[in-house]
Amino acid sequence: MAASQDLKEERRKDHKDYILEPLSLPENPGGVSAEEVSPSVPCLLCEEYSPALEQKQLLKHMIIEHKLVIADVKLVADFRRYALYWKKRFKEQPITDFCCVIRTNSEAPLADQDNYFLLCDALPEDRALREELQQQRLKDILEQQQQERYDADFCGICLFCDKEFTGNRSLVLNHMANDHAFNIGLPDNIVNCKEFLDLLQKKLSSLQCLYCEKIFRDKNTLRDHMRKKQHRRINAKNREYDRFYIINYLEFGKSWEEVQSEDDRELLSNQEEDWSGWEEHPLCAVCLFCEKQADTTEKLYVHMKESHGFDLLQIKSEHGLNFYQQVKLVNFIRREVHQCRCYSCLKKLPSKKELVTHMEEAKHITLLPARSMWDQPQYYFPTYENDTLLCTLSDSEEELTSGGAKQAVPVISEDISNLEALKKSSILNQLLREETNNEEP
Repeated sequence: MAASQDLKEERRKDHKDYILEPLSLPENPGGVSAEEVSPSVPCLLCEEYSPALEQKQLLKHMIIEHKLVIADVKLVADFRRYALYWKKRFKEQPITDFCCVIRTNSEAPLADQDNYFLLCDALPEDRALREELQQQRLKDILEQQQQERYDADFCGICLFCDKEFTGNRSLVLNHMANDHAFNIGLPDNIVNCKEFLDLLQKKLSSLQCLYCEKIFRDKNTLRDHMRKKQHRRINAKNREYDRFYIINYLEFGKSWEEVQSEDDRELLSNQEEDWSGWEEHPLCAVCLFCEKQADTTEKLYVHMKESHGFDLLQIKSEHGLNFYQQVKLVNFIRREVHQCRCYSCLKKLPSKKELVTHMEEAKHITLLPARSMWDQPQYYFPTYENDTLLCTLSDSEEELTSGGAKQAVPVISEDISNLEALKKSSILNQLLREETNNEEP
């Protein structure tokens, strides 16, 4: 038990070596400061504060008063924590240590020139902070969704018939979809469901159509309008609803429209396109421990097992890993090997070659650390771009195993309760007649 605690403590100390380094947001040794508790967002360079809902006013203030521009603000998952972090850093070091300086009117006299400061994710520290905030938001939203999925104490009222439902949230959502043709999506795709339904109820109470968002004079007119115009749905273009759908949190800085636009459906737009010049690039899956590449994952699994004693298929089976857990394990191992650190004993080696030699000799390659070490949301993010191995992972043992035994196919017998009918309708009879007809000529 003591060894396990020492292992965790040592990993915490070495956590600063991670590729996605979790940054420490402002802390006060004497307790929580007033600005951290306050819901307001501070200016990065002065004592100006602004309510969180008036973020644009604060950004305008920083541009006009301090000539500070923050790039891609919409990609910042938690702007208040982002502002608190940089406010502290700007007090420690000059702003020019972090920001690019952009000079306007460079050909004009010096008196007419201005220097603007650009804070963007081209700075590694800013990029790491943004990714850390994104990871934390994703972790929080997934935990919230998981809690709502199994919540049996949810209480909701139908938006159209005022019928009350108690139990799981799916009861009221499925009722509105089946009985009122009002479908806002599968329950598992929605987060903060109670807040979502309250927002929709507020709009209906103010006599506003949920789709075209027009205001009507009374409830009956609104109801007839939504029924006749088939407006019993929400306006997908309304960004106000984005926060209630889990898809808007999965891709860093992308909305559901941007995620969906990246699929391959546009490839079907021109069915007559000439594909004669298409050349498929061969698969190149890279070993977890060395530079060996293979054109199939089966060959790579064999290589890792025979050369390094690492059997990914056996580990998957023994630990019962699903697809997402395999992804996190692979990314975890990639990062530890990249840092030349043994993930079993935490020993750091000068080179990757010496690390692999150490792990093989000490039998540490198959000695995985506690699941809590690698089964973390941060390992959803790939260590290397275009890691082909991640694309070939699967929940299915049959798909992963090369040459393995196939699962038995169930055979459903024909109903023999009426033998006369069976003789006439049996598929075997039909096949026999076809075979006889083919042989007669």
